[in-house]
Amino acid sequence: MKRRDFVAASLLAGLTPMTQFAQAEPRDNDGKELFELRLIKLDSAEKQKALIDFYADALIPALDRAGVGPVGVFTFDNDSNKEKSDNVYVVTPHKSLESVMGLAKKLGADSTFLDAGRDFIGAPFDDPAYQRVETSLLLGFDDMPKLETPAKGADRVFQLRIYESHSVWFGLKKIHMFNEGGEIDLFRRTGLAPVFFGQAIIGDKLPNLTYMLGFNNRAEGDAAWKKFIAHPEWKAMSSKPFYKDTVSNITNIWLKPARGSQI
Repeated sequence: MKRRDFVAASLLAGLTPMTQFAQAEPRDNDGKELFELRLIKLDSAEKQKALIDFYADALIPALDRAGVGPVGVFTFDNDSNKEKSDNVYVVTPHKSLESVMGLAKKLGADSTFLDAGRDFIGAPFDDPAYQRVETSLLLGFDDMPKLETPAKGADRVFQLRIYESHSVWFGLKKIHMFNEGGEIDLFRRTGLAPVFFGQAIIGDKLPNLTYMLGFNNRAEGDAAWKKFIAHPEWKAMSSKPFYKDTVSNITNIWLKPARGSQI
């Protein structure tokens, strides 16, 4: 062993907590998609319809031409959520940061898009198309680097979950639990079909990880969660000291696809 390798190994041997932290860090970014998660705030059902029409008839076709997709457009499933909302969630996957940064320029040069979306894009000052947009940029996980579309049925529903952590270290340990700890694999085996998993790089509620699950109907989702929670592997995994206190708050939202959604 070379001297410098021996010194490095000796130093790491005495830093058990930091070694665990290093093991929890994401590996290289090759092959991972970036997911842009948008919450578009609207103040009426009419504004919501106009936004959905804009995505379905103008923006999603333009994104197809730009090589971006599949794009998910979702409204709140009011049968599953406590509060009614006219807001819309949008998930857009990108293959690279260059795709994220260069999209606006591509859309600005797409005359078909500009013509189809003229009314929405040019909404007047005193009657804006939306109230505000909140955006997060998420990096795909090692064990699920790309977006999937597991639910196909007409009654399909989606569950968006945001796990906040009280520190970056503990957030990385929760990501480790999903990757090396085997939680994503157990999700799949118990019927919790993932759409994406992402570590929030930019956005609010940092640090957090965000993921979405897809089911053909709500009953399928409820049955899968019941199976997962009762599984002995989950009980063993969740009781490990290394994964203690990794999540400080959970946001749980049920969604349904809007017209034109590709997810």
